[in-house]
Amino acid sequence: MRFLDREDAGRQLAQRLVRYQREDPLVLGLPRGGVLVAYEVAAALGAPLDVWVVRKVGAPDFPELGVGAVAEGGIVYLNQELIREVGASAADIEDILQEESAEVARRVRLLRGERPSPTVTGRTVILVDDGIATGGTVRAAVQALRTAHPKQIVLAAPVAASQSLEELAPFVDDILCVHATPTLHAIGAWYEDFGQVSDAEVVRVLERARRTAHRADSNDGTNAPSGPQELTISIGDAELSGTLSGPCSPKGLVLFAHGSGSGRSSPRNRHVASMLHGFGLATLLFDLLTREEEAFDVQTAALRFDIDLLARRLIQVTDWALASPHTRGLPIGYFGASTGAAAALVAAARRGDVIRAIVSRGGRPDLAGDSLQRVRAPTLLVVGGEDRQVIELNQRASAQMVAPRRLVVLPGASHLFEEPGALDAVARLAGEWLGEHLGRVRPEISTSSGEA
Repeated sequence: MRFLDREDAGRQLAQRLVRYQREDPLVLGLPRGGVLVAYEVAAALGAPLDVWVVRKVGAPDFPELGVGAVAEGGIVYLNQELIREVGASAADIEDILQEESAEVARRVRLLRGERPSPTVTGRTVILVDDGIATGGTVRAAVQALRTAHPKQIVLAAPVAASQSLEELAPFVDDILCVHATPTLHAIGAWYEDFGQVSDAEVVRVLERARRTAHRADSNDGTNAPSGPQELTISIGDAELSGTLSGPCSPKGLVLFAHGSGSGRSSPRNRHVASMLHGFGLATLLFDLLTREEEAFDVQTAALRFDIDLLARRLIQVTDWALASPHTRGLPIGYFGASTGAAAALVAAARRGDVIRAIVSRGGRPDLAGDSLQRVRAPTLLVVGGEDRQVIELNQRASAQMVAPRRLVVLPGASHLFEEPGALDAVARLAGEWLGEHLGRVRPEISTSSGEA
């Protein structure tokens, strides 16, 4: 199975749409299931969400077989070749069109209420469905949107038939799909949970999106990273360089603590950060050392293993983020690599009142020492399957921890996760872990020794 459910599919799809965040897009979901996928996309991009109502025109004797579609705005698409194949008469099709057109009008009133149709003129529109089989419904939706003169239309779906995407390509400006397959017998086969979605659930999702948008519009500019923003973070006598980026109104902020001899410009950390944006998270990549200290460390390698110094710097940047108008009020998590993971654990032990979650990538949690037992934030430890010595060190460290934690070993991956797909797997695990723990009310942490 490729997707757990529509929410998981939406999060994976959002990762491929991050580049459109700067376009201030409007996200439109095709009801019913497409709205649940679209909600995750809109949340990750900090974009408004609305519904675009389309109804399939089924064959007279085979209603599950779509021979066309009707979209709001009175747009009709009919596959004349398929109509001839099933032997449907013009009168039969006209009767079905009238029924489905009336149903479109009814569903618009039901799902949107008294609100007007979204304004799409001059905007980038991301049209989302939970899967594309024949493409008839999507084509009608696109044709209806074109009459409103958007800046561009981006079609997005977790899974789609390859032939349908080829046929739809001339009608849209871009297509993003997680899995395109030559044979798509059933969209639901690509989901572990593909349950029926009710109209009431669609209404609730749309209302939740409107409440989120209202909070974003009513704030004073805080909690709204966009980016990337290059920052100079002043902490005491030191000035550290940082890069802040992420979706508008993110659900949380992830501070990166890089590993030995690395920094905010690390391609690996930047790649992970960009994927975390797809989970609705802002990221702050920064250098733990000043330029002078970095130059000294290059010559001596003396500071990269100074866990106490690195942890103090991480705490200072945490306090900066808590007070900064850019990030004030956001739940905070840590993403640490190598020795940076040890610094993250030590910092979290000292600032357990504010740190919500931790992810360690190929980390050295053993270097956190006694701090391991004082960590209360849920912790994910990810290690490459070929990094055998570090696996053992992580196992020992996990056994000392009392916080909820999980150790994941990625088969075939080395210490730097340079193998194809390995770093993406880390990012997805991190996004799910951090998104879950930063996006909910903080629970009371038990001191039991069982693993989460």
